[in-house]
Amino acid sequence: MPDADHSHHANGSNGSNDKWQFLQPPQSDGGPREQPPLIRPPSRGQFRFSIWFIALAVMVLLLVNSLVGNRQMATTVDYSTFKNLVTDGQIKRVRITDNYYVGLGATEAELSRLREAGSTTTTAVGEWRTVRVEDPGFVALLDDNGVQYFADPQGGRPLLGLILQWVVPLGLMFLVWRLMFKRLGSMGSNVMAFGKSRAQVVAEGETGVRFADVAGADEAKAELEEVVDFLKSPERYVEIGGKIPKGVLLVGAPGTGKTLLARAVAGEASVTFFRLNGADFVEMFVGVGAARVRDLFKQAREKSPCIIFIDELDAIGKSRGVAMTGGNDEREQTLNQLLVEMDGFDARSGVIILGATNRPEVLDAALLRPGRFDRQVLVDKPDLTGREAILKIHSATVKLEPEVDLLEVARATPGFAGADLANLVNEAALLAVRARRKLVSQRDFGEAIDKVVAGLEKRSRVLSPKEKEIVAFHEAGHALVAHHTPGSDPVRKISIVPRGLGALGYTMQTPAEERFLLTEKEILGRIDVLLGGRGAEQVVFGEISTGAANDLDRSTDMAKRMVTDFGMSEKFANMRLPYRQESPLLGHNGHAVNREYSEATQQYIDEETARIIRDRYRRVVDLLRERRDALKAVAARLLEQEVLESDEFSQLAGSPAAVAAG
Repeated sequence: MPDADHSHHANGSNGSNDKWQFLQPPQSDGGPREQPPLIRPPSRGQFRFSIWFIALAVMVLLLVNSLVGNRQMATTVDYSTFKNLVTDGQIKRVRITDNYYVGLGATEAELSRLREAGSTTTTAVGEWRTVRVEDPGFVALLDDNGVQYFADPQGGRPLLGLILQWVVPLGLMFLVWRLMFKRLGSMGSNVMAFGKSRAQVVAEGETGVRFADVAGADEAKAELEEVVDFLKSPERYVEIGGKIPKGVLLVGAPGTGKTLLARAVAGEASVTFFRLNGADFVEMFVGVGAARVRDLFKQAREKSPCIIFIDELDAIGKSRGVAMTGGNDEREQTLNQLLVEMDGFDARSGVIILGATNRPEVLDAALLRPGRFDRQVLVDKPDLTGREAILKIHSATVKLEPEVDLLEVARATPGFAGADLANLVNEAALLAVRARRKLVSQRDFGEAIDKVVAGLEKRSRVLSPKEKEIVAFHEAGHALVAHHTPGSDPVRKISIVPRGLGALGYTMQTPAEERFLLTEKEILGRIDVLLGGRGAEQVVFGEISTGAANDLDRSTDMAKRMVTDFGMSEKFANMRLPYRQESPLLGHNGHAVNREYSEATQQYIDEETARIIRDRYRRVVDLLRERRDALKAVAARLLEQEVLESDEFSQLAGSPAAVAAG
């Protein structure tokens, strides 16, 4: 069987970062997906330089040259032949230029008569040219033969010579310079504007977002309403002697609506809104970031009252330290300037700074002290009520069937952020259109959840009958163990349709209620559910496959965290032994930390983790052997129709076991 993982979602959330959210305080969200800022398009009459202008200029010059110098090209001869033509009388007039002798076969009087007759002089008489030679006897030769001669340093075209020698080169240099910096300017690197702020300015009342457009973040909205009230009625606070916070830091996981809340504050207060990203300050040239910070605050003071919103603040606000290269750190200079500017303006000036980050643990302590970002607002992932409210906002413009139950959809999407729910509603609408229906049904939402959580269906991935049978028993093992494990989330759906990058099947569970804590027995029960797939393979086939790789990764992580993070071991009870860097919002990032315990302790952690997995696997195998008939029945129905819903599965699985999980 190929090395593909059976994706088993024990809590119905999407991705490994969400599987431990029940062990943390309720995580937030923010509501509707953020809309792009209102940016005015450039004027249609704005000049845009192009390389074609240079080609056009060259063509015009060539045309002028042909008109001004409407003359037949002279016949070039060597110097001795030119002297013979003078001696023979064929040349009667000579024009002496800086580089050539040009001989004409007519005198000035004859040329005048030809012009009066309407003839073209360059075709009526001969013309010869030779390279000028410093010959002292040449002028005497011309005098002896009665030849007229005159000096013409510019070759008879002074204006054209001036244009070709000076105007054209300088003009081309200027045009190339303009072209180069226009192109660099379009990439944000125009040297003439290095020190200018890149903030996108939205005029008063044009953000298009109000607090009514934000759901699932009621506590965060309540905190920000005070900022709106100050911007609308600052005299109330000044009169009593109170000070509004200079800065408000919005902290939350990605997609929870931090930017949306900032735009809602500006929309409610009807003030100018400066929006930019933390990375917009940093440039390859030293000092540019600090200059942009100064320019930003200068513009903000001129347009106060206003709001400055800095998204991804951690890009410039990371803790300062010694630069690894030993050189000048441009990011630290930018941060220092930001700290100075935040200290340098009065809170009564009407300039409020909003920052947003999903990595508050890396921010410099000086940014978070009172007087700068005084207030930190947690924008958490929504609870059940919040998810339902967000779904109502996003589905307001979508045509739904009357029987669609958004509360049921909210129950099936624990751990979803506002952006995830917005995407879910859109996916359901697309599925309805694909089926050529006019209304979105409850089934569309169910399929959309499967698509978002487990990935896109891969029906083109054809499995052999043997592999399909292994996958069916694997998923049936997950579902049966979950069904007979007290405290486990109910099974909502089982599928053996391949999805995503490597999932050959999945078992989806829907929490009966919002959970923020788990007991030790409940964690062990989740480990049992994860090991149920491999246990079923062992019971039925007597051998195991590679399909449980993802299950083993997650179950091992749970068991190890019981020992290291939750103090649930006999030897190190109530002690924390960290082994991995972890973010409070993003979960662990997989980077090992310098452990503060011995090799013997590490050996105990490994042995205790292995013991937990071994004991739980033994229990799972015993449970599935006792219910081998139900296991075969569920697997047979999966092989027959590929997808099993909760009601049909419950009938095949029998009554849940009453034994304890431990």
